[in-house]
Amino acid sequence: MKPLSTYQNFYFVGIGGIGMSALARYFHASGKNVLGYDKTETKLTTALKSEGIDIVFEDVLDDKILNLSSENTLVIFTPAIKKLEILNHFNDEKFTVLKRAKVLGMITENTACIAIAGTHGKTTTSSLVAHLSKEANLPFSAFLGGIAENFKSNFLFNGSEISVVEADEYDRSFLNLSPDWAAITSIDADHLDIYGDKATIEQSFRDFANLVPSDQQLFVRKGINIGRPAKTYAVNEEADYYSDNIREIGDKISFDFHTPKEEISDFVWEIPGIHNVENATVAIAILNNLGVDFETLKRGIANFKGIKRRYTKHQFENGKIYIDDYAHHPTELNAVMGSIKTFYPNKKLLVVFQPHLFSRTRDFADGFAESLNNADELILLDIYPARELQENFEGVTSKWLSEKIKLENKEVSTLDEAFHKIKEKDFDVLLTVGAGNIDTLYDPILAWLSEK
Repeated sequence: MKPLSTYQNFYFVGIGGIGMSALARYFHASGKNVLGYDKTETKLTTALKSEGIDIVFEDVLDDKILNLSSENTLVIFTPAIKKLEILNHFNDEKFTVLKRAKVLGMITENTACIAIAGTHGKTTTSSLVAHLSKEANLPFSAFLGGIAENFKSNFLFNGSEISVVEADEYDRSFLNLSPDWAAITSIDADHLDIYGDKATIEQSFRDFANLVPSDQQLFVRKGINIGRPAKTYAVNEEADYYSDNIREIGDKISFDFHTPKEEISDFVWEIPGIHNVENATVAIAILNNLGVDFETLKRGIANFKGIKRRYTKHQFENGKIYIDDYAHHPTELNAVMGSIKTFYPNKKLLVVFQPHLFSRTRDFADGFAESLNNADELILLDIYPARELQENFEGVTSKWLSEKIKLENKEVSTLDEAFHKIKEKDFDVLLTVGAGNIDTLYDPILAWLSEK
């Protein structure tokens, strides 16, 4: 395999994906010629184009593709992409064609890699590790699975000695990485279309953990059996590193942090949710083990703005609260809704949920039903199919899922009708949640509640 540095051109097939676009930004920042294809124009592809990256949205062999040489061009694709004329051309002409995960793994081979894995929490945690690394002025590049509010990007370049990466378990991608430091935030059954059962996905996380060279550099949420010794972390229970005394002070959250040797009081930040304090706990632990002092870490925690669509909260003059979140698994729904119920126990909660994937809806239907029963009222949107076809999942619909939910005040809706239905509802807290295109409701809802 030729070193990445020998290529001048990088062509991304599926450049609009969150992981793909971070890689594209990395090579663009490195002075390479970056081009790409995606089937849909989005806010992210628009941002990439504004940064000088050439993107097309039609599957045709244009002059820019035909003029590329296989000698100095690396083609990168995502497993979500199916057969395309563009991809067929590169394969037929003997270009080097690699999965995104393989290329990210090659980058981590030559850096001190901090990898954050877990079926939940990895985007917030990796973004926070990147933010704290920036606060400490460490020489790092970060590849994130969400748009960090502080950077307005899923990529941050502050040097190349360290890589901070979100370690994606989908398609076993994270086994391509070379982690020197790692955290495992959670191991729940997910991506069963890939893994088949819970035991298999758990084994993949154990395989990932075994890539870390030292027990002292592996951090695991207390209670997870990773099959080898590791540092543990937790919230509201003792571990090697843990946080407790969590309290709400105005619109901010305060907590105390414990190491094996000392207690550091009064970390303060504006990110709601007990689960987010847990993410902060392991990020602080890793950075402190890398030699960053607690004064710097407190400052970084205080000015961290969070991730788009990770418990994004707005409060309005009329007292109404709007929260938007990416949760698309029962465990994530429980974390988000549990935090809302903890901080706003007497407020009426309207949930608008868009299931993501027919397979996930089928595999976790009972879990989704149990989670959604905690709403006061529910608008259940049609399932977002992503890469799947409805015809392969006969009978798996939002109406079918709705029948499992015991809640009285519930209805099924299309995305197009949802905003009109929301405006007719009586609520104190509105939660829009899901990983599909439910995010298109965000701006209209925000504008409406701001006027209201």
